[in-house]
Amino acid sequence: MSSPTRDKMIAGAADLLSRRGVHATSLRTVVQHTGTPRGSLGHHFPGGKQQLLEEAVRHANESVAVPLETLMKERGAVEGLQAFVGWWRRILESSGFEAGCPVLAVAVEPMADEEDAASGEQLRELAHEAFERWEAILAAALRREGVAASRAQRLGALTVAAIEGTVAMCRAARSTRALDDVQLELKAMLM
Repeated sequence: MSSPTRDKMIAGAADLLSRRGVHATSLRTVVQHTGTPRGSLGHHFPGGKQQLLEEAVRHANESVAVPLETLMKERGAVEGLQAFVGWWRRILESSGFEAGCPVLAVAVEPMADEEDAASGEQLRELAHEAFERWEAILAAALRREGVAASRAQRLGALTVAAIEGTVAMCRAARSTRALDDVQLELKAMLM
């Protein structure tokens, strides 16, 4: 069941995850961040914060996978990757280096206690699925260009890891220099 309010809350939760992480993304902050009615939470997310965060991670997965796949199909692996890195550069710069990857935030943030462990495990599983999907998209593009399947898979993993790590480095440095460096090295490796 999709509605503009529900979609806005999911996108807002993903944005907050990218900026603040899991623990600082509360239902109250999502409502404040999105300007949506608090009563909509119970209507659209009867499973509470956990359901909203799971939907936000799925949304983040799609928000990366769809443009990544389009770029890989339209431009090929090397040019598609350059455009994808440019997409991340715009996100970093337009957010003043506050926004990173919400999927990475979920993957690395420890849960506070045992009660959070099960919900955290579900979020980490969704993060794992997202990373695998992005790796597969990159590997498929490389295979289309003649790279052997096993190497394409390894290069897909390396590329996702490099970009995810570099986005975090750029946030810390408040600069895209590391992203520029990694982009050059990935391009050289993939050519």
